Amino acid sequence: MKTSRTLGATVLALLASFAAQADITIGISLPLTGPASGLGIPMKNEFALFPQSIGGEKLNMIILDDATDPTKGASNAKRFVTEDKVDLIGGSAATPVAIAMADIAAEAGTVQLMFSPAQLPPGKDTWSFRLPQSNAVMAFAMVEHMKKQGIKTVGFLGYTDAYGEGWLKDFSATAEKSGIKVIGVERFARSDSSVTAQALKLSSANPDAILIVASGSGAAMPHKAVVERGYKGKIYQTHAAASRDLVRVGGKDVEGAFVVSGPAVIAEQLPDSHPSKQVAMDFVQKYEKAYGPGSRNQFAGHAYDMLIVLEMGEIALEGPAAELARDPRVIDTYLGAARATS
Repeated sequence: MKTSRTLGATVLALLASFAAQADITIGISLPLTGPASGLGIPMKNEFALFPQSIGGEKLNMIILDDATDPTKGASNAKRFVTEDKVDLIGGSAATPVAIAMADIAAEAGTVQLMFSPAQLPPGKDTWSFRLPQSNAVMAFAMVEHMKKQGIKTVGFLGYTDAYGEGWLKDFSATAEKSGIKVIGVERFARSDSSVTAQALKLSSANPDAILIVASGSGAAMPHKAVVERGYKGKIYQTHAAASRDLVRVGGKDVEGAFVVSGPAVIAEQLPDSHPSKQVAMDFVQKYEKAYGPGSRNQFAGHAYDMLIVLEMGEIALEGPAAELARDPRVIDTYLGAARATS
């Protein structure tokens, strides 16, 4: 995992190269259709609010649908670097797609800002940086909450893909250190319309809590399934489920669930001393002015993160802000204050 200082230095170098160009061109691949569309559409909404220029340079944004398909995402990334000659790649909000795009970014030597907590192996992550908090950071916060709730056993119900496997690895390792045992593991594909068998197995095991690892509206289906099987314990959801879609689709079945999220989703609840309070409120106020009360979304917040990164890099090119922007604490604050929320 790269440090925040590495990201700061990379963004500064990237923005310095923009100064010699007439335009800044960014290629963005989002899941606007498919199972992860509930993540991609809010991000597209936030991108529509971006300014037309940054630091006096015209901003060109090319947004393509990857349909939550790694092959399509890789194809989009290839187009960005070969045809569009972009300065920066953004995407995807779906973890398997972001990983596929990372290979193209590395081959082309083009910076990629990932909109998912994708985990890349050492040596494959030189050009790719994630904007969301890592699964490990969120798993730590979740386990700390479970400890306070007296939870000793957990059942896992999550995606079969890289997002699910990443969460299983990080959560299991953190839980084990805290004396919490994972007593059942069940998986399902993003495209599955039912998880009845998996839900029945976990409910029968009767763990103190069940962790569901899914995204957007897709997180509601497994949640409802375990409730319908008669499970009465506590249910946890990851930051990919931190949206109104979970409530809209899940209805009364998701009442009382615990969802880990970044600070932007609960901006008003943050104390004034919190390092992300000001930027979180700025995001929420602007987004909900455009799209209505309650429309905020974890992933729309990550689109806002991209704007902050670009603006911060541009400001840092000259003046007293140069040293400030190199301070990793500033990067942490704008990228969701991951350490502060852990």
